Amino acid sequence: MSSWPDNKLTGRDLSVSRFDLPRLDLQPIEKVALIQPQEFSESYFKPLRPLVIQRLAASWPATWKWTPDFFKSQHGDKLVKVYDSGFVAAGKNYMSCLKTMRFGDYIDTIMTQEKDLRMFLYNIKSEIPELVDDINFPTLVNNLSRNFVFMFFGCKGAVTQMHFDIDMSHVLHTAMYGKKTVYLFPYAQGKNLHRYPFTCRSYVDIEKPDFVKFPNLREAEGYKVVLQQGETLYIPGGYWHHFVYGQPGYAVSLRCSAAWAGRLHGYYNLFVMSPIDRLMNMISPRGWFDWKQQRALKMY
Repeated sequence: MSSWPDNKLTGRDLSVSRFDLPRLDLQPIEKVALIQPQEFSESYFKPLRPLVIQRLAASWPATWKWTPDFFKSQHGDKLVKVYDSGFVAAGKNYMSCLKTMRFGDYIDTIMTQEKDLRMFLYNIKSEIPELVDDINFPTLVNNLSRNFVFMFFGCKGAVTQMHFDIDMSHVLHTAMYGKKTVYLFPYAQGKNLHRYPFTCRSYVDIEKPDFVKFPNLREAEGYKVVLQQGETLYIPGGYWHHFVYGQPGYAVSLRCSAAWAGRLHGYYNLFVMSPIDRLMNMISPRGWFDWKQQRALKMY
């Protein structure tokens, strides 16, 4: 149902073209084939500007080795946790997985079905450590973690809803298979995205923005890019991001700790903010969620 008022009720002529309606202020993200560390640091890393690097992962064995058949044949019997939109809904499943299933069965699902069923933050360092050897860690930034190498999987049509990473790390996110649309917003845009308090989340529909329910969206300034298979997206620390799987696919993320201010912010998120959110959800899931929603809609 449209969120725009009916002209029969308002008495106003709303017969304007879709081009006259308020739209999000989204800019394209620059793409380069490769980039030198100094230029990357000065032009993107330090000023917190996103960038797509098209050939950063071209030399990785993972680019030709990590096929769907590889995961099925070599690691198909592993049990994995899968998630749907219930992960962010109030109640007993809040911040919990939907179910556990065989990895091979999950790969079959994402390759054949269009649904919201995802794997995320799957740490291959601890789960399938030999896969880390298939990645040539880039020298663009120092201190890329070799202990937290996360993979993300999703069916066509799956959506990773708007959020920022709780630890505030910088991320190099490489699409290993399939393509996806990515929306990015600087951390400071949280007020315009109607952030829910005590969370890293926003519940706006960024693809079909409702400017009546979420009026601050009119002021939101961010980026949009289609990340093709093989490309790497630099997501600066604290950036809001929203992913839409245009094809079945999976990606790997390399992480780099933020500066001290960002680290302290991340520690607060992990050890103060998130525990309070989980505790209150256990005590009163519906009431707590409603309070967060009211604050998100009214506090700005």
